[in-house]
Amino acid sequence: MVWKMPKRRIVSLWFHRLGAERFLRRQGQLCDQVFAVVEDLGQMQVLSSLSERASQEGLQKGQPLRDAQAMCPQLLTRLRNRQAEELFLKGLARWAGKFSPWVAIEPTESLMLDITGCAHLFGGEKGMVAQISQETGDLGLSLCTGVADTPGAAWGLARYGGQGPEAQRSGDAIDQEARATRSRAAKRRHWERGGAPPKAISSATPSSHIAPPGQTHSAIQSLPVAALRLESKVIEGLNRLGLRRIGDLSGQPRAAVARRFGKGLVEQLDKALGSLPEPISPLRQNPHFGVRMSLPDPIGLQEDMILALDRLLPRLCAHLRDQGRGLRQIRMQCFHTDDTVSHIDAGLARPSDEPERIRPLLIMKLDEIDAGFGIDVIRLEATYTEALHATSPTGQMALQNTLKNAPSSTAALDDLISRIGGRIGLDNITRHHPADSHIPEKESHTLAAAWSEPAKDWPELPKRRPILLWSPEPVNAPEERSLPREFKWRGRTLRTRRAEGPERIAPEWWLDDPNWRSGVRDYWRVTCEEGDLLWLFYAHGAGLSKGWFCQGSFT
Repeated sequence: MVWKMPKRRIVSLWFHRLGAERFLRRQGQLCDQVFAVVEDLGQMQVLSSLSERASQEGLQKGQPLRDAQAMCPQLLTRLRNRQAEELFLKGLARWAGKFSPWVAIEPTESLMLDITGCAHLFGGEKGMVAQISQETGDLGLSLCTGVADTPGAAWGLARYGGQGPEAQRSGDAIDQEARATRSRAAKRRHWERGGAPPKAISSATPSSHIAPPGQTHSAIQSLPVAALRLESKVIEGLNRLGLRRIGDLSGQPRAAVARRFGKGLVEQLDKALGSLPEPISPLRQNPHFGVRMSLPDPIGLQEDMILALDRLLPRLCAHLRDQGRGLRQIRMQCFHTDDTVSHIDAGLARPSDEPERIRPLLIMKLDEIDAGFGIDVIRLEATYTEALHATSPTGQMALQNTLKNAPSSTAALDDLISRIGGRIGLDNITRHHPADSHIPEKESHTLAAAWSEPAKDWPELPKRRPILLWSPEPVNAPEERSLPREFKWRGRTLRTRRAEGPERIAPEWWLDDPNWRSGVRDYWRVTCEEGDLLWLFYAHGAGLSKGWFCQGSFT
């Protein structure tokens, strides 16, 4: 008996009103109102998520807030909280785990489920989709579902499935136009005849589209090319050529399409049709370290926030200590009474579970938090942790030896890096490590100080190198190999007093370095009468013209 592997089946769950309905679930009085979530985009605010009532009023995602308020004066808005939406979507992912153990998040409003071998537990795919729709409806969430053999096809069916000419507001019908714009109705065309590409469907009622197994191509060929998850400029280019549906694109010569629109277009088409594999990465359960405090009354003074911090931080460090972890990055969140959230982040140069090392870094940034109408919840979260020790001690004596041998000479330097990094950013503090190269500008690597150890055993250079190095700058001097007695550099006329050299440095012939296409260089240590101590070299010329250049200074 031969066991046959079941065909892969994918479900895409698109919560197209996630941002707005997250607020509606918490504030039931908004359910009957025209409601939208707004976000800052450049110098203006745009609508990022709409309620069903707002869509019925003709409002659209991405619309400027001022235009939406002009169309609908009774519009109520709330500011978007991306982090809260991500947490809400993660909660939905944990709920979806009852239908499949293989659940992945598809930013920013979608989940992807691999239901291979799972659908029969819920009465087949139709029964599973029906149960998912019922439970999401009970949660107060709008949902569009797509089921297919590939993630790309399921994604497209969830957003564009069943979309026909009547699904889009095209402007072809005169009754769709307001009186002020009816004169322009005849000038616009539907997307099938060269008009603007369609947008994803956001239906009021749950919708589901199931492609039969093995019929992915026939199921998606009538969908617009936007269902392939393409960039807007690629979609516009395809529409101008008359390639508006996936069926129109799949019949074209692949080489010509890839040459004009890039290899990514062909890859997205192959992923949707199943010719190219597209794995689904499930959520990874990372260890979570976080504590919170709910306040009986809102607070607004910095002293009160410090008192709350002093109560939360030891609890967080104790939790880290129990797991043998050290904190590298921490976030302090303040939840305001007006449903907004502000936060500050701090990083450490080395992992630590000691509150006295972490506390000053957070207090230093408390000025960045505007209490507004008051703070009623404070939360601390270790966003990034590391193991405190490379090996786990197996006994009390091993633990004492580990602590005894731990490096303490760099503790003060690490604390200094942490404090400076709290103001300018840890990534802006760097240190150099030696590198194996005879090229002057490649003799060292630049690494982030917070994520590297101090360099040891620097090799002795055969020749003295300048303190300051920069990219070679042209020197106005005769194109002769002999060192010039007088030359111009940076608008100054300098005269040679004393010189040491030459030191010949050849390029790395096994590498094509554009900076060394001038060929072999002869370096000189030049002391000028004006007091400058410069590092000059003569380029013999290869791919570039020969001449004199200045690359560094010894002072």
